[in-house]
Amino acid sequence: MSVLEFLFLVAAGVGAGLTGSIAGLASLVSYPALLATGLPPVTANVTNTVALVLNAVGSVSASRPELRGQGRRLRPLLAAAVLGGTTGAVLLLLTPSDAFERIVPWLIAGASAAILVQRPPRELAADGVAHAPPRDPRWLPLGTFAVTIYGGYFGAAAGVLLLAMYLLTTGEGLPRGNAMKNVVLGVANGVAALGFVVLADVAWSAALPLALGFFVGGRIGPRVVRRAPQAALRTVIAVAGLGLAVHLGIQAYT
Repeated sequence: MSVLEFLFLVAAGVGAGLTGSIAGLASLVSYPALLATGLPPVTANVTNTVALVLNAVGSVSASRPELRGQGRRLRPLLAAAVLGGTTGAVLLLLTPSDAFERIVPWLIAGASAAILVQRPPRELAADGVAHAPPRDPRWLPLGTFAVTIYGGYFGAAAGVLLLAMYLLTTGEGLPRGNAMKNVVLGVANGVAALGFVVLADVAWSAALPLALGFFVGGRIGPRVVRRAPQAALRTVIAVAGLGLAVHLGIQAYT
């Protein structure tokens, strides 16, 4: 790998890490960057998942204020993420990707639209229209398991699906919901990455600079979420997700 390619992947990792820790769209940046260096699709996917572990390390370490008091809630979700990430990694190694490629754009579009139209919990409460639910729905670990299967399998916009689910069901605002998403997705990616390191072909010369960028971008992202106007940021996330859904849909159906 040339010095230029190394620097290109570091820069792509920073952009992807920032995008991923804010909106769950890291692979929108990092996966095409790996393809641009000449890696074949499956190797690029595996390498991307391994490098994403550093995005989770960066974003979770910067999200401690938002994670306070969420330990009890996160335990069943993390168990579901371990099972989902493992299942997704096995599916990637054993099955073709056609079915997932055709379903995922619709899931991403639905999740993004839900983020776009949902009013923030504080606004709803102020109007007396609705209040945050007193407890998370019992099916939330099952939903987390389903999404993290896709996260371990491919992962592009798995974070959008998780973020939408957590915002719509927990009554949390964007900073705390985003922190939940970063932890859960990080565990799912970590489990899948461990399997890929053992069983698949990882392009380490590409994974290392990408991971370095992921870490830096992941550290910056939660600070942006903490300070940015929440309504505007939700709109940006939703529109970016819809754009990705269209992009993946064109790839899947043409």
